[in-house]
Amino acid sequence: MLRRFAASLVACSLAIASAPPLHAEAYDAHPKLVVILVLDQFRADYLERYRTDFKGKGFNLFLEHGADFPDCYYKYANTETAPGHSTIGTGAYTDGHGIGSNEWWDLKRNKERPITSVEDERYALVGVPQGGKTSPGSSPRNLLASTVGDELRLDTGGDSLVYGVSLKDRASILPAGATANGAFWIDQTSGRFITSSYYMQQLPDYVQAFDDGPRIAQAEQEAGVPNTKNFYNEVGGTPAAVSYEIDFAEALITGAQLGKHETTDMLTLSISSTDILGHRVGPDSDEQRQMVDAVDTDLDGFFTWLDKNVEGGLGNVWIALTADHGIAPVPLNAARMGLNAATIDMKKLTDDLNFSLNQKFSPGEKVEYMLSHQSLPYLALNQPAFERAGINEQEAETAVQNFLQPAFEGMAKPADSNAPSMGKLPPQPHLFRSYTRQQMAEGLYPSTPFGEILGNSYTPNGGWYVMVVPQAFQMAASATGTGTNHYTPYSYDRHVPLALYGAPFNPGIYHGRVEPVDIAATFASLLGLNQPSASVGHILTQAMKPDSAVTYPKPAPERGRRTTHTTVRKKAAAASGTQK
Repeated sequence: MLRRFAASLVACSLAIASAPPLHAEAYDAHPKLVVILVLDQFRADYLERYRTDFKGKGFNLFLEHGADFPDCYYKYANTETAPGHSTIGTGAYTDGHGIGSNEWWDLKRNKERPITSVEDERYALVGVPQGGKTSPGSSPRNLLASTVGDELRLDTGGDSLVYGVSLKDRASILPAGATANGAFWIDQTSGRFITSSYYMQQLPDYVQAFDDGPRIAQAEQEAGVPNTKNFYNEVGGTPAAVSYEIDFAEALITGAQLGKHETTDMLTLSISSTDILGHRVGPDSDEQRQMVDAVDTDLDGFFTWLDKNVEGGLGNVWIALTADHGIAPVPLNAARMGLNAATIDMKKLTDDLNFSLNQKFSPGEKVEYMLSHQSLPYLALNQPAFERAGINEQEAETAVQNFLQPAFEGMAKPADSNAPSMGKLPPQPHLFRSYTRQQMAEGLYPSTPFGEILGNSYTPNGGWYVMVVPQAFQMAASATGTGTNHYTPYSYDRHVPLALYGAPFNPGIYHGRVEPVDIAATFASLLGLNQPSASVGHILTQAMKPDSAVTYPKPAPERGRRTTHTTVRKKAAAASGTQK
């Protein structure tokens, strides 16, 4: 009997010793920290075009040691910053999370200007310099879906910490979600990191210390604009702002002790400088290449820092790399190459639409049927003006839609009569497609892949509107005529990086279409969470190791037992003698 019992013990111990390693679970702090890294306005082709520039383990962490998906494309048409960051966090498109653009008209909240995607007059800004404007505050009130960070917080009973960081408010708030412990962005004048009373009533000591320290002055000095009163514009578009933002992220990780808890923590970090500069100089400029190289250098430093400051190093960290949107070539450059890269005069377009609408509905009058401050892809109608004229939404939107084609034709530039007959004609604006809000709400699209892209772009925000899709390579004119933009369904705006680094992922290149919505779905699956509430992403199983092959430097306590937030609290209560 004793011999049989001893043999059983040996067999049991051998079974335990040979048990496969646990797969990742947020409840057991596998991994310690998840970082969702977003590069604002960063086309995926940059990684190949400039690959010979990359040194260390910046982008090479993904290209050489991670799972790289070079064929990642958004599947919607409204490729702007706020929708992109919302999509990354929620694993849904605009028809699921509701964020259609960076700003839109909401006449119930403001009749003077469009509201931003995150402004919220119910809260106040926290941490702005003395004399600065504290209202409106900011919040994720318009985000209609949960994020993967929200699901992490829900599933761990709030034990996991989630934070968002960016130079931009929308880029820090939207990907982190409604339950985030905090989101931080900069005051555009001073460069100080601020937040909103939605999250907290005062800045944490570590944020206050960072703001009061030497980093703002150092960044201004590096950018060549000491004592600037416009930090966002003058420093934000320089490499100095990249290192400044990453230094703040490191201060946040240290101060909030991210990666030091019994459940997984998460940080969404959006680098804004690539977008601030990219709008001015375009994707093919030497300046933007230098910016990409600077980001590579700073990421190398950041990943080295994580390796030294997270328990177990990078082996206990997952990192996703992506972007919120791509970017079009500068129209002037594209036109020189022979593309019909015309610019669109938004003021003339709006004036011509108002003129035609007055002729139809109120001859001899000058009613403002189109709201001011228009931007594509959604043209906003002045609903009260139409209603006063007894015109309903369908009639109003259809009229605008019918007048769009002649309005585009009215922007055509005459050919130079002195140009030789063999010369190319100047680029001309062309309308490709338009859809009314009602058509979009009712799903009246062509049964094609393009129709699916349009369907994913529907938003309930913005009142009455018409979605406008110009011909490829065409966009609203910039003030200087040298800049560029993004907001279209074309591949240059939808093509972004998607790369994953961490213990569960097999390094390699994975060709074939994937989407940014797949990040939230994949992380939720691996962390053992519910997918976000509107998630439509696919789990990227093609790049995942078998569970038995996933190991971490330091396994969580009580190996083999699922340690939820509930058991953690019960153990703590028992230790203090308060358990009931």
